[in-house]
Amino acid sequence: MQTSRILVTVSIALLICLDNSAQNTGTTLSLKQAVETAIANNLDVKQSGLNMDRAEINWRQARENLLPSLNGSINHYSNSGRNIDYATNSYVNQQYTSAQYNLNTNLTLFNGLRLMNQIKSNAYAYEAGKMTWQQSKERLMLQVMLAYLTVLTDIDLLEQAKKQVAISKSQVDRLTILNNEGALKPVSDLYDLKTQLAANDLTVINTQNNLDQARVSLAQLMNVPYDKDLLVERLPTDQFDMNYAATPDSIYQVAMQQLPLIKAADLNIKSFEKSVQAQKGNYFPNVGFGAGYGTNYSSTALDANNKKISYYDQLSNNYGTYIGIGISIPILNGFQVHNRVAQSKLDLKNAEYIAQTTKIQLKQNIEQDYFNMTANLNRYKTLQDQVASASESFRITEVRFNNGVINSVDYGISKNQLDQANVNLIIARYDYVLYTKILDYYQNKPLW
Repeated sequence: MQTSRILVTVSIALLICLDNSAQNTGTTLSLKQAVETAIANNLDVKQSGLNMDRAEINWRQARENLLPSLNGSINHYSNSGRNIDYATNSYVNQQYTSAQYNLNTNLTLFNGLRLMNQIKSNAYAYEAGKMTWQQSKERLMLQVMLAYLTVLTDIDLLEQAKKQVAISKSQVDRLTILNNEGALKPVSDLYDLKTQLAANDLTVINTQNNLDQARVSLAQLMNVPYDKDLLVERLPTDQFDMNYAATPDSIYQVAMQQLPLIKAADLNIKSFEKSVQAQKGNYFPNVGFGAGYGTNYSSTALDANNKKISYYDQLSNNYGTYIGIGISIPILNGFQVHNRVAQSKLDLKNAEYIAQTTKIQLKQNIEQDYFNMTANLNRYKTLQDQVASASESFRITEVRFNNGVINSVDYGISKNQLDQANVNLIIARYDYVLYTKILDYYQNKPLW
């Protein structure tokens, strides 16, 4: 039995190599190319990138809020009737023009460290946004990988189905010749084999449809036009390593340090912690510095000799400046600050719950994926033995059928058993690879 298992393994490896050389004759799509194309074209990933950019802008704005404000104003008036002449600060009742020019600046000196904590909060939010963007790309990568492996699985299943058609057709042809020569007894064997051939043909059609659907799904994930003749690269033989050394606990420990999903959850907690502190800063007095410059002009301004004062002389003579420090003390504002702090604390608690849930789900997913990987590995090893036994059984059955020792029913049962064993082996092999890839992803290992 051990020798049979080795023969099956060698046969599979040869099939992989043959498929590689067959597909490399044309342009083929690699797993890496499929992932890169999907990431470049996926709108969800692009939207996640926009959210990251938005978080970066918020962080930049929080830092720039530390800068002093500087604002200017220019006002020109055409006055008529009774108005205050700002040049003389007295009422006049005539038509005249006037202008005012002002420049002022304000700088926050202290506000309970609200601005500093807001900067830190937005910085953590930006880092979390980057991790969320990375996570959206990796989530898409896993979806593409699943679709890619589905295409490979269906290609192998189609090849297997075509081989079974060839076997059935050769038997139908042989029995047809015997029947035409009058040497076939019973004749029902021929019709039994024709029924088997029709069933095999239907399997080819169904498997081809499944392959086409898999290609559609892969094309849609990449957001490219569907190509019914799409060729995909075979995975190298080292991807079918049947000795996966990592344990669920070791995978989880690495994932806790590597996964963007976990990093984003932890960064969000830090962001909300700083947001709470920023809101608490509103309890403290706000100390600010202000300074300004202003001047004005009026067409009615006269000097001591009743001569009009020139425009530029007025701007020079009428200027005024101020400089000062002010303090604003919050006393009672409808408990707005208190409620904002309470709301921020709730946001923080919610972020902590999300992080805890994320870590619990991660551990559960790793345990489930590891179980699925192990189950498929055991399935695969058992199916190797089953295929080896079924192959030998069918070989013997075919010889006996050709010699007229057994009927078509026994032949069909043996053939169906071999067909199903081969199908199960193919599915188990790719299912195993899929779960090893997922476990590799948790550990930040290269997937191709």
